[in-house]
Amino acid sequence: MRFEIEFSGHENIRSNHQKTIEITKESDLTPQGDCIIGVSATSSCADLPPELKNKLKDPNAKVSITISVGKHDFVINGKGHTDLILSHDEDIVIRKSDFICPRTLALKCDKASDLIPRDMVSLLQDPKTKGLFSINVE
Repeated sequence: MRFEIEFSGHENIRSNHQKTIEITKESDLTPQGDCIIGVSATSSCADLPPELKNKLKDPNAKVSITISVGKHDFVINGKGHTDLILSHDEDIVIRKSDFICPRTLALKCDKASDLIPRDMVSLLQDPKTKGLFSINVE
């Protein structure tokens, strides 16, 4: 199952967090949000379709997230978990750890925001840039 979320860039995107990647529906961002790679997202965890949430709660689920910006694609692989809450109204976070909170979409991911190519981050620092956060669950 695949679900796509559109988001926008922001001048304060730093993308240098070593454990997480986040997108948010909020339109403002401070430089402290160093895991955030997109703002004004069209969906949060709470907005995900029930069928997708059910698949993400399968402990055997393989989750692949593709972040597309311009001609760049960045793919992250992670896992689902039975205890995922998926209820946050603003944010989606993917994590290298196994920490679960209402914002968590996937665990034990193989990459975090510090590994996103810097030319892609430069594009994301332009508020006019549009990106796509594609969630694929098997």
